[in-house]
Amino acid sequence: MNDIKLIKSPEKPAFGYPPMESNLTPPEPVKSDPLWSVPTAAECMQHWEDYNMFDNIKAHSTQVAKVAVSIALMAEKANVPVEVKTVQASALLHDIAKSYCIKHSGNHSQLGSAWTMQLTGNPVIAMGVLHHVFWPFEPDAEKYFLPLLVSYADKRVMHDTMTSLEKRFSDLAVRYGKTDKIKQRIRQTFEQALILEQRLGNLIGVDLNACSFDSGRLV
Repeated sequence: MNDIKLIKSPEKPAFGYPPMESNLTPPEPVKSDPLWSVPTAAECMQHWEDYNMFDNIKAHSTQVAKVAVSIALMAEKANVPVEVKTVQASALLHDIAKSYCIKHSGNHSQLGSAWTMQLTGNPVIAMGVLHHVFWPFEPDAEKYFLPLLVSYADKRVMHDTMTSLEKRFSDLAVRYGKTDKIKQRIRQTFEQALILEQRLGNLIGVDLNACSFDSGRLV
């Protein structure tokens, strides 16, 4: 994996870097408000057009949303509190600013979150966009199900194809692992993704590593 060794025990960081969670005060548990609007899939896709999203990023976002919705439906069956349509909207919008940032630079998760909040007025949807690259707090799946789910779903899609975490991060290492700092960040993100997979799976009672999500559909 381009000098990035895959770890076997995700609960024990293997590389000696700082812990994934920061010293920032963690947010309150994520809860949706029925008064907050939730855009439909069609409305999210219209936002893609309004913000000139590249076709390849549209394809990626569609697949990420399918993974996220599939897991959200599993969670619903396991009686885990979840708003499936809110998950879908956050996943569809998670890369809304990526095309802009590719052309003009910038942090696509931060800018995308600001755009999403402006478009939807829904802080839960925006939170999933903001933290889809990396979660800087203790990854408590019960408290922060939606943002952790969107982050995990993003890691299970390579370009526009469902894949395993190992293959996804191998691809990232090859394409982006040009410096030690970047390699370190990829390692940390991979370690976190493994933890998210375990904790989300434990919460809903499903081995997510064994799921292909090939039959996932948007709601």
